[in-house]
Amino acid sequence: MECDLTDRVTVVTGAAAGIGLATAEVFVRHGARLALVDRDPRVAETAEVIGGGARAYALDVSDAVSVTKTFEAIAADFGTIHVLVNNAGIGILGPAESLAVADWDKTISVNLRGPFLCARAAAPFMLRQKWGRVVTIASQAAVIGIEGHVAYSASKAGLIGMTNCMAIEWGPFGVTANCISPTVVETELARVNWAGEKGEKARAGIPTRRFARPAEVAEAALFLASDAAAMINGANLMLDGGNTIQ
Repeated sequence: MECDLTDRVTVVTGAAAGIGLATAEVFVRHGARLALVDRDPRVAETAEVIGGGARAYALDVSDAVSVTKTFEAIAADFGTIHVLVNNAGIGILGPAESLAVADWDKTISVNLRGPFLCARAAAPFMLRQKWGRVVTIASQAAVIGIEGHVAYSASKAGLIGMTNCMAIEWGPFGVTANCISPTVVETELARVNWAGEKGEKARAGIPTRRFARPAEVAEAALFLASDAAAMINGANLMLDGGNTIQ
């Protein structure tokens, strides 16, 4: 089965750069109608470059009122919502014994509360039409401990639990929910945070000896969003080169 998303209205959060941008580029090539969401105003430029009728929406995914209004606007502009790619997230790092409570709260608010709010806002449209896909970008940090990642790991582990519950509740109505958990992905931010010896050591510990590319995460999201993955529900796809099986 081909991963054809022709005329599927797809919301991609965190779409201005990195994995979100790569997802938009892959999805538009497979016929998706794109609603690109980001708090970064550059998302408007992204929509213009992507083309294919893509529209941009400025949004802080942790703001419940704004999420509801934005998803209602998207449904009004496009007619409905078929696919949600929950990608928006932040990475505030620090040791568990000294991480500021404000940094913990912000991480949970964006990385866990945000995807919940977006999925909750998209679900009524999916359930009504008895077809939908929720694809959430988690992380290998959801299943293994990584030094300095206490808030990030907790938020990403929460996404897996959230997704499992949605999969059970919405599966009978033709709506699937799945996660993708990548290793380090070669975005602009990662190239800074994982430069030098730190990055070399991390790559050496991955059986494939490299980090993931944004397009590889996007292609996995495309598959999970398609009819080809209709029987995959409640899964956490490890896109980590075998890192977490060791």
